[in-house]
Amino acid sequence: MDEQELLEKLKLIEALWAGATTPGERNAASHAAQRVQARIDAAREESPQKVEYQFSMTDGWTRKLFVALARRHGLEPYRYPRQRRTTVMLHVDKQFVDQTLWPEYKELADTLREYLSAVTDRVIANTIKADGREAEVRQETLLIEK
Repeated sequence: MDEQELLEKLKLIEALWAGATTPGERNAASHAAQRVQARIDAAREESPQKVEYQFSMTDGWTRKLFVALARRHGLEPYRYPRQRRTTVMLHVDKQFVDQTLWPEYKELADTLREYLSAVTDRVIANTIKADGREAEVRQETLLIEK
């Protein structure tokens, strides 16, 4: 999978979230997404149910993805001094996190991990010319000294 295929796949995932399958539906979904975003913004202003969330990402790639996704939804990600770079804080409505932000992030992150894994395997195979499989798991053996 090359970068263009990844971008297309990410676009398709976003289109699926909006329920679009044809160009006309995608256009309608874009307008619907704008209306939904307007409703979300209005609900955020009215809703006192905002909670501070702390998200811990496993790596820099997924952190960048999460921050970009949060910003796309009009959120302002931040972190406090002495927090790790992989920590992202958000002040957001719980329902929005549970129903929209986190499920969308998980799907996009899984796709990104698949792509990065495939690229890593290809680089190892083409440049190092070695087997890039995981190390085998062996049963422990106790060494008894006599």
